[in-house]
Amino acid sequence: MIELTPGYSVSPQIALEDVQAAADAGITLVICNRPDAEVPPELSHRAMEEAARAAGMAFVYIPVTNESLTLEQVTQQAELLAEADGPVLAYCRSGTRCSIVWAMGKAGEMPVDEILATTAKAGYQLEGIRPTLETLAAQKG
Repeated sequence: MIELTPGYSVSPQIALEDVQAAADAGITLVICNRPDAEVPPELSHRAMEEAARAAGMAFVYIPVTNESLTLEQVTQQAELLAEADGPVLAYCRSGTRCSIVWAMGKAGEMPVDEILATTAKAGYQLEGIRPTLETLAAQKG
């Protein structure tokens, strides 16, 4: 898990055996941003949801790809983060999509430079989405 901000961490694909460790680390909500088509059946969102719930965590499936990411998905994830009653872990293949969704959700709430510095500090270089973040920030402003 890579902490992006206090209360929000991202991760590459987790395995079933990682789920209890996430719960033990205090995670209360797991968000899967990885479409089932990218993983074997044993790592499908249904299998991961069952493991997360068995470990006492909530689980939400918001599958995104860079080509099909929508503002509705960004809004849904931002609302989940705002309403979470504890730390959240989002995962995808590498953690990049989870970082992009977070960044887009923060546009207009945080300065774009701060958003990009936050993701860069965590190892996710998102400078390429700066125009998108600036557009979103202007729309929210």
